[in-house]
Amino acid sequence: MSFPEATEEAHFEKTSFRVKKKIFATYDKIEQRACIKLSEIDQDVFSSADKTIIFPVGNKWGKQGWTLIEMSKVREELFIAALKTAYCAIAPKKLAEQIRQSENF
Repeated sequence: MSFPEATEEAHFEKTSFRVKKKIFATYDKIEQRACIKLSEIDQDVFSSADKTIIFPVGNKWGKQGWTLIEMSKVREELFIAALKTAYCAIAPKKLAEQIRQSENF
């Protein structure tokens, strides 16, 4: 999956995904976990599906919207929706609109 102007870069021992130098997601290959940046409302919505699959990071970062996703358990459609939401929250309006106007969002 690709998003307009998104880049992939190293971030400590993880891979980060950024738009305009701002991180909207990271992936930890060893733990098989993604971490995405959501608003508090979106975090509540996505976590309500199953708190063992999608849940806030357990510290101050979680209160800022950083949300963990267990990749071995999450349904593909749910992950894609959460990732698109994270991208749109960080990306400039013009780029976010390209995703929002796509068929599957």
